[in-house]
Amino acid sequence: MKLTKYEHSCMVISKGDSSLVIDPGAYTTPLTDLDGVVAIVITHEHADHWTAEQLTRILDRNKEARIFAPAGVVAAAADFTMETVAGGDAVEVEPFSLKFFGEKHAVIHSSIPVVDNVAVLVDDEFYYAGDSFTLPGVEVGTLAVPIGAPWLKIGEVIDYVEAIKPRRSFPVHEAVLSAIGKNMANGRVEAATVRNGGEFFPLEAQESLDM
Repeated sequence: MKLTKYEHSCMVISKGDSSLVIDPGAYTTPLTDLDGVVAIVITHEHADHWTAEQLTRILDRNKEARIFAPAGVVAAAADFTMETVAGGDAVEVEPFSLKFFGEKHAVIHSSIPVVDNVAVLVDDEFYYAGDSFTLPGVEVGTLAVPIGAPWLKIGEVIDYVEAIKPRRSFPVHEAVLSAIGKNMANGRVEAATVRNGGEFFPLEAQESLDM
């Protein structure tokens, strides 16, 4: 199984000729060449994690792809056929196994509504919590770690990584950071990962990791 990182929080996981796309949002370059997509997972409704334009580009080439998203996204995307998922759900989309966790986006501010958010565990190996610090309560091989957002501070990120203790980690949700800020955050995540015996990979867009 191979993971390819795209800009911000978009990722593509591949097994053989089949692919799973996660969070194809507005901060990711247009996804015009993805084939073999069997499923798309959208963690929450914010535009940096999905847009109608990105979904249309993927579905134009992969008309049978299934879309999984929390209730808030399904309600906001009435033009698309989606399957609602919530924490506790498990879905098989050959050749992938998906398990979902959590319910809500992390709090940004009391004046900003808290939207639905789901975390996803793929094949009991790769874990990504969207815009949350939801803990899966299971062993994680590879963890996508958010490093820059209005809803986080680096101390919370460090605590999150140390609580999960992944064997491998890499950064996501970094489009809002300068190069200096990204390097600083990467260093903190690497230290937290290594302290618990894991390895950190500072993936950039279009770089891949074998899992």
